[in-house]
Amino acid sequence: MTAPPVAKGRVLATLNEDGSRRWIRPRPSPGKWLIRRRVVAYALMAFYLAFPHLRWNGKPWMLLDLPKREFTFFGSTFLPTDTLLLMLLFVSVLVFIFLLTALFGRVWCGWACPQTVWMEFLFRPIERLVEGGYTQSRALDRDKKHFTPRRLLKYAIYGVLAVVLGNTFLAYFVGTESLFRWMAQSPFEHPTPFLVMATVSLGVFLDFTWFREQTCIVACPYGRWQSALLDKQSVIVAYDVTRGEPRGHGTGARPGLGDCVACNACVNTCPTGIDIRDGLQMECIHCTQCADACDAIMDKVGKPRGLIRYTSQDALAGKPPKFLRVRTVLYPLVFTLFFGAFLIALATRSTADVTLLGPIGAPFTREADGSVVNQVRIKIANRTGREQSYDIAYLDEPGANFIAPENPLRVAAGATVTTSVFIVQPAARFAAGERRVRLRIDDNAKFEREFTWRLPGPVGDASTPEVP
Repeated sequence: MTAPPVAKGRVLATLNEDGSRRWIRPRPSPGKWLIRRRVVAYALMAFYLAFPHLRWNGKPWMLLDLPKREFTFFGSTFLPTDTLLLMLLFVSVLVFIFLLTALFGRVWCGWACPQTVWMEFLFRPIERLVEGGYTQSRALDRDKKHFTPRRLLKYAIYGVLAVVLGNTFLAYFVGTESLFRWMAQSPFEHPTPFLVMATVSLGVFLDFTWFREQTCIVACPYGRWQSALLDKQSVIVAYDVTRGEPRGHGTGARPGLGDCVACNACVNTCPTGIDIRDGLQMECIHCTQCADACDAIMDKVGKPRGLIRYTSQDALAGKPPKFLRVRTVLYPLVFTLFFGAFLIALATRSTADVTLLGPIGAPFTREADGSVVNQVRIKIANRTGREQSYDIAYLDEPGANFIAPENPLRVAAGATVTTSVFIVQPAARFAAGERRVRLRIDDNAKFEREFTWRLPGPVGDASTPEVP
């Protein structure tokens, strides 16, 4: 059989030239940036695990209740009618990401992204511990030994961690009370949440076992946004070409050579497998491992640190820093506009959300005396942090019998209740098959609203003229 063609030139960092998978087993490089990232990562791990369990005013800090279509953030619950608020919040977060990227490059990817945090500070350290270091991992890859006892042990540990993360993910959508209750019950009593948890756990396991850095390189769009979000003044992790080139070997390099000794330490430590000396690349997550590795080499050869460092493209070209530029002025203004509008809308939001609904079944019914009975369903969502009582009043003239079985209607804090009221009136009050009435709902405190509602009725059988 003819061998497949081999690609010439640069290919994806996770591929060999023949198209086969190139497993990335980076060598950890201790240094000041790794120490700082480790502190941040451990704090974020605790935060990501605890976040769905934390409470604010009796509500979760974050709960995405998809079946009820209710989203809770920091104690505030957003209903389907809050599309404006959600839009303002979403745009604010998006613009903030734009600003963060324009100022500090991919600092999110290298320092705070859950993929990076869990991969580089939990799963890879476990891999090196179990398999005997990155050199042993590379040897197992080279010999295609994927199911040795050490790797099977690693997979077992990964499986346990995947289930923990899968349940944590589920807690963001069902709440901790439901999660803990289901964990104590048989999966057959709640098959759908269990299936979601199992699917997410499997996805987490495959991600950190097999897909790994390809999530950043192939799946995540953030790297592709670089071309639009970065400018030449943005802070990035970069190699100083002017100082480093041309490259030489050893401490006694020939005169005229740059500081780079071509040791490839920056390549061996990169979690995405790239060569930072090739310039700004989509695959670079700005994790600073190359900077720590290079600083250690510079110390050994007696050269100044910072050959690879946080800098900008303009700074490398010898241009002065310029903080005030189009992006750093426009993005804060847009963010202030949208986030300010969000805060104002949130502060002035009604303490209750009321929706009038039509009847279930027939639009109206007739009594024996010919009068018309209309049902109006009233859905009240209590947005406050305490139980409220809502009075329901019929505002039209006397002559109609207003029946409200639950009046006042008591609604628990954060709950939504639907009740029905009935309006009985003569058929003569209807014109062209309809009549408009007014209802008022209030809590005797901060909330009061009037509604005009169309009642369907009979057409053409009124025995007396319409009563206005």
